Amino acid sequence: MTASTRTRTSSRRRRALATLAALTSAILTAVPSSAAQADTAAAGHLTGTLSDGADWVADVPSNWNGTLLLFSHGFGPTIAQDAPTDAVRTELLAEGYAMAGSSYDPHASMWALNSAERDQFATLDAVTAKIGRPQGILAIGQSMGGLVNAQLARDGGRRIDGALGQCGLVAGGTDLDNYQLDAEYTIARLLLPGQDLKLVRFGSADDAAATAKKLTDAVTAAQSTTQGRARIALAAAFLNLPAWAPGQEQPAATDWAGQEEQQYAWFAQGILSFVEGGRSAIEQSVGGNNSWNRGVDYARLLSGSEHAPQVRALYQAAGLDLHADLRELTENATIAADPAAVRTAQRTSSAGQGLQVPLLDIHTTADNLVPAQQENRFAARVRAAGDGALLRQAFVARQGHCAFTTAETVAALHALEHRVGTGQWDDVATPAALQRSATGLGLDGAAYVTYRPAQLTVGRDRVAPGARW
Repeated sequence: MTASTRTRTSSRRRRALATLAALTSAILTAVPSSAAQADTAAAGHLTGTLSDGADWVADVPSNWNGTLLLFSHGFGPTIAQDAPTDAVRTELLAEGYAMAGSSYDPHASMWALNSAERDQFATLDAVTAKIGRPQGILAIGQSMGGLVNAQLARDGGRRIDGALGQCGLVAGGTDLDNYQLDAEYTIARLLLPGQDLKLVRFGSADDAAATAKKLTDAVTAAQSTTQGRARIALAAAFLNLPAWAPGQEQPAATDWAGQEEQQYAWFAQGILSFVEGGRSAIEQSVGGNNSWNRGVDYARLLSGSEHAPQVRALYQAAGLDLHADLRELTENATIAADPAAVRTAQRTSSAGQGLQVPLLDIHTTADNLVPAQQENRFAARVRAAGDGALLRQAFVARQGHCAFTTAETVAALHALEHRVGTGQWDDVATPAALQRSATGLGLDGAAYVTYRPAQLTVGRDRVAPGARW
């Protein structure tokens, strides 16, 4: 090749490169901005309203790392939230994450499962229209929002990349109402004999509150006798209530009386008021009573509970006939569900039909409102759908509902990001790895432990008569 030829060739290459650069610039201008090129003017606190009246909020740091976190809040007032706690929000913003979340439809009950998933996806659209296209989207959900989060993981394969659930009500609304009904029915039948107490089909929140007060008063009175304490333990077993209460040392494995005292502490703190208020809201949402005990064998139900040895020991110590009480419960179990309400709850208030994206669930071992046993029930359904490889579950040794440290939450999020980024869980979601990651953050400590929850004591693997899944 001559010098003149090389010159002409070099010139053509420069013109081609210039043309390519111009084309690339034009294409990038036409495509929505990526996270790295997001509209920095949109950084800060953003708000908006969806078509059904739901509000949304978002917080976007100026150093956005490209990941958007979509937060689903729990049961309670329909107020838009984008993080589980203020401390978590502060830490994640400092790490460069953007966060968003909706209130859900404000015209619905606090059990907003009819609209929550739809509103969360609509929030994604509204927020990304403001801040640009994220490089990744991860969902986070807490309590009832953990159920919403599992629905997003089930349905959002093209919308989200992964999901982190916290203390999630993942067994669904019907399982929740059924095992709570077993506990309420046990208290009413054994501690308030002869009283016609309304347990389902509440006409108002006041009806629910009146039932909660009568049940709580009955438990308070029963705690003063050995017979009453044995029957409280039976109700607690059906409620899947942990025998470890806040501010107390965990009782020994065979300290049956000490375990009952701590279960009673949960009752004394007003758990039945929350239970009955939740039932009222769920009934309003699904259009009737979605729980039943007709056909339930209470002896068989107790036999599957991790608390059965405790109950048997306390009954024996009290001189009570456990078989007679269980027979009394079984023979008088006549509450039937409304089939249409069961079907509505299955459609709107469950999430056990599989996963499209990786899901990491974390749960405290002594959760009084959403017991860790729910994770066992949920995992079985995910495995049955063939999606077990997408699910990981981890547990924190602590009392209370959603009682996670900031470090535990952030470490779990980092583990999920590893799975999304590499396509493999490797060992990042093991208790040891999560504990190392959380403590390494130097924040507020962690208590990840090896733990396997017992089976959820619910005893209903088939639906109510007349209803179909």
